[in-house]
Amino acid sequence: MIVKILSSSAKFSGVEYNTNKIDRNKGELMRVANFGALQSLSRLRPQDYINYLQMVAAQNTRIKKPQFHAVISAKGRTYSSKELSQIAVAWLDKMGYGQQPYLIVYHKDTDNNHVHAVSVRVDKQGKKINSAYEKLRAIGNLKEVLGIDKALAYNFSTRAQFFMVMESLGLPGKEADEKAINDKISQYDRPVQRLSELRELFRQFKHHPNFKEYLSDTHQVELMFHSAEGKQPYGYSIIDHGQKLVLKGGEVMPLKELLSTNIESITAVPSVGEYEESQHVVASTIRPVWIADDVDDQQIHGMRRRRQKKARTNTR
Repeated sequence: MIVKILSSSAKFSGVEYNTNKIDRNKGELMRVANFGALQSLSRLRPQDYINYLQMVAAQNTRIKKPQFHAVISAKGRTYSSKELSQIAVAWLDKMGYGQQPYLIVYHKDTDNNHVHAVSVRVDKQGKKINSAYEKLRAIGNLKEVLGIDKALAYNFSTRAQFFMVMESLGLPGKEADEKAINDKISQYDRPVQRLSELRELFRQFKHHPNFKEYLSDTHQVELMFHSAEGKQPYGYSIIDHGQKLVLKGGEVMPLKELLSTNIESITAVPSVGEYEESQHVVASTIRPVWIADDVDDQQIHGMRRRRQKKARTNTR
């Protein structure tokens, strides 16, 4: 996944660029945030959003190009429009735009799914949003939002276990540096002492009426059961969050023995390699937008298409 901050503008041309994508059925308005009373109105025009952004920008006339316009692009269809929008919301917050008025528009006209975010570089008190080391912070903040490094902080012995951690922590990232994963796997050292401690813990409390919840709440140990759809679990994994460690359940206690206890409910996760991220809808109120006049996307991709006289090839 990549992030790019586009050129600033005095006229908030990014609004029309993105709303024209919607008009041509090449984009979808995903979120409208912090536009105050404007969001309670219906039949909004692009100019209504522009006027509001310009009103906010007018609080600081020293900022000559107050538009903030960024793109977050995924590889292929790895991320859905909703997932990209969630990521964009979290990223905007880390960049200092969480309380700013902004639009998020999903584009579906290239080989790589991506979203555009348009906001204003001045807050409602007239203070400029921090732009120091903006491009470096953009990359670092996106990486933090995706959470890859958080999962890499765990010790695991398989690639599937890495993605179990991602899922368990609710991290949105789906792409990872394969070299980093393989390096981590190569450094794995079977934790004999911890296995013994967990084995004793399981034997001591396996008859607890809420054994699974007890482990999680009291010892930060999570059980993840694996099964085919509609079938009984065929295995399980242990994520020891306290020790940042992922283990094969059978190394601690055989599944048959574990299932013979008083565990009343088991939520199985998909088989290895079949993990899917939750599709949570980003909560927001989106009003209809009246679209007029067509705007070419030259501001995004430059003059090279005209020179090359061919369809776009830069799809990210």
